[in-house]
Amino acid sequence: MFTALTVSFVLCGVAAATELWDRNLAYRSPFVGDVKLSHNTRSIQARNIQLAKRQITGASAAGFTDEHYPTFYGGDFSNSPFIWNGGVNFTHSVASGDPFDDSVLLWTRAAPVSTAPGPDQSVPICVAFKIFDNSELSGRPVDSGDAFTSYDVDFTLKVEAKNLKPDTKYWYQFADCTNTKTVSPVGLTRTISSPNTPANAVNGGKPLTLAVFSCSQYQNGYFNAYGFAAHNTTADLFLHLGDYIYESLGNGANIGRQTLGRELATIADYRLRLNQYRTDVSLVTAHQNAPWITVWVCVIHLRFADQSWKAGTADSNDTAVGCSFFRLEHASQTGSLLQRQAAHLGNFQIGKLLDLTMLDTRQYDRDITDLYYNTEAINEIASVNNRSLMGTAQENWFYDTLSSSKERGAIWRIVGQQIVFTQLNEFGEFDVDAWDGYRANRNRVLDHLYNNEISNTVILSGDSHANWVSDLAHPNDTIHYNMTSGDGAIGVEFAGTAVTSPSSFGSGIAPTAADVISQQLLALNTDLQWSEGSYRGFFTLTIDPNTVNATYFAMSNISNPNLDGFASASFIVKAGANKLTRPVAGGTVAAGVLKA
Repeated sequence: MFTALTVSFVLCGVAAATELWDRNLAYRSPFVGDVKLSHNTRSIQARNIQLAKRQITGASAAGFTDEHYPTFYGGDFSNSPFIWNGGVNFTHSVASGDPFDDSVLLWTRAAPVSTAPGPDQSVPICVAFKIFDNSELSGRPVDSGDAFTSYDVDFTLKVEAKNLKPDTKYWYQFADCTNTKTVSPVGLTRTISSPNTPANAVNGGKPLTLAVFSCSQYQNGYFNAYGFAAHNTTADLFLHLGDYIYESLGNGANIGRQTLGRELATIADYRLRLNQYRTDVSLVTAHQNAPWITVWVCVIHLRFADQSWKAGTADSNDTAVGCSFFRLEHASQTGSLLQRQAAHLGNFQIGKLLDLTMLDTRQYDRDITDLYYNTEAINEIASVNNRSLMGTAQENWFYDTLSSSKERGAIWRIVGQQIVFTQLNEFGEFDVDAWDGYRANRNRVLDHLYNNEISNTVILSGDSHANWVSDLAHPNDTIHYNMTSGDGAIGVEFAGTAVTSPSSFGSGIAPTAADVISQQLLALNTDLQWSEGSYRGFFTLTIDPNTVNATYFAMSNISNPNLDGFASASFIVKAGANKLTRPVAGGTVAAGVLKA
């Protein structure tokens, strides 16, 4: 698929010398421009040059040959790095993400072959990439280039493919610069529409489909939901709302899913676990077949730690003083796709059809949450006015984004975030790690929507390991909101279950037993319209100018790799209605319980 590599490079100062390092955005993850949370490519380049100098001077010079570490810039060893040519394996296949109308991020891991001694830490691996507008990878690539990776970022590579056309599919592949016959699998990706594209012209005039996932615990089952979505739906974009990786161990040995290593604490631990996740065929397939957009958290692009907040997690037992080790150590974890928006925030303007706004409701400036030992204390402060789930900066940005979306004429506002937004009274108890622990913040969001008459808002949620569908309204407001007709609502929430993580209704609970609980919860919660707590799975959101259709999918069995599943329920939201269409789900579902 790749022609022979020709390298032409002129060294023009330090900036030019680090170009091939800088092109790999993994060195700058997770925040571009934040020196505390990124690698200094000038230092890495200098380290590599010193290696070259050491090998051609002094006692070692007499026996030196460059067959193992060929020079890359030419014969002048004073500024020429050595690169690895002992062979590579693309161990994690490929992935793409954060598509814009003219660019997309491409990712892979090019590790030294296991049969050869690994390269010195000062020696990079050179990886080439090409992206084409056809599946045969024929003709001239739309974009191409070379970049370095190294042990510093676990040999991962993240590059931005540019000069792409809006609303277009592309195919891409990586190769070893020193042996272009060594190539990665081919990945399929796409761009989104330009912001000013008319709503009825987005996606070539066809409805745009998002596949929405959360909570993938390796030891609890196979990630069949990813494969089902890749093979059995027409999803254009994959959204992940958090818990992509779990730090816990558990016991999955009985289904061949025993986790390796220990409970995750260091960068090496996270890399080992990511390597294991990348052995799941469905996960690999899903990444190969569509670009992903994920929630952003400070720990990494996806949530990797239990009950996290701005100063730590439950397992680190942090107080309000915070824990600087956890934030800095884990922030440099590689393997995620870089969110290119400012800092922690992301908004994708997909034509005039929708704004897809991705929030961090888990860690960025989040006030202390339920860490298990302090549940009673968090219950007592859940309604405090200055308590913030998102932090002041992100909260104000969110309100501005919602208002700007309305002003620019976008029809829909789709909000991706981690935790259940609607109040859930669970037999007198509330999950104060969700929005129920930040009630004033939730009221401010609802007030902004109501007071500014911002319609067509759909909130997407995960984390709860169960399915919930609700109208959006102030909790317990039976004066302005009618739960039977839906009148008085200001939007809709679609909350999805886990890919594999055990149900919050009880691990392994049968559908009939889960339905008994769902029936009771529907009676206790005014806004809640559908509840389902047995099946693992995901849901899709199909969007056109007139409707949003949410279809929930249930996996029949996650104890072995398969693509067995079924559509458990389908819901419609009509533009301008700000509520679920009645009868909800057409009056019938294949799993779970409807309010009426």
